[in-house]
Amino acid sequence: MATLIGLTGGIGSGKSTVAALFEFAGATVIDTDVIAQRLTAPGGIALPAITSRFGPDYVSDISGLERAKMRALVFSDQEARIVLESILHPLIRQQVERDIKAIRSDYGIIVVPLLFETMTYRRIVHRTLVVDCAAETQIKRIKARSGLTRKAAEAIIAAQIPRSIRLQLADDVICNQHDTLDLRAQVQVLHPRYASMAA
Repeated sequence: MATLIGLTGGIGSGKSTVAALFEFAGATVIDTDVIAQRLTAPGGIALPAITSRFGPDYVSDISGLERAKMRALVFSDQEARIVLESILHPLIRQQVERDIKAIRSDYGIIVVPLLFETMTYRRIVHRTLVVDCAAETQIKRIKARSGLTRKAAEAIIAAQIPRSIRLQLADDVICNQHDTLDLRAQVQVLHPRYASMAA
């Protein structure tokens, strides 16, 4: 089996950008957020259960899961978040396991936003990589990307594991505070290390 690197970071840290750079370098990328989006897109296999538990107001024939409405619910209601996770997480894990078996590159990058919050993926990865940036940078990126207010962005960050703990738990860290050229240089340092682990 290929070496598995668990890639994580706070919202707005740039996980997808870093994952794309590793993919360009030759790694296989498995992104749990992308899998979740497929499961909740129109026709996605998670939608019947979501509709059953949350009602038709949270699902649209056009967009699938009504993400903004569901986001507002789960960040204000912990029980709703647990229910949603109980639907999605087993389906995501099943797809991740299938994707791992299909890896043909030296190593795979598994992008898991909540890698340190649960043990599900920490048990299977060989090394952890955190994409890090300052909280203020996260807030700016969240507002620009999602149109959320500063207060909403801060609430999402506060709901995640603290940055300091994430950094303590990381085997490797990529700083995404500056520009893409800087990111690419950091990926170019780690890529051969990860490839040699497989060898």
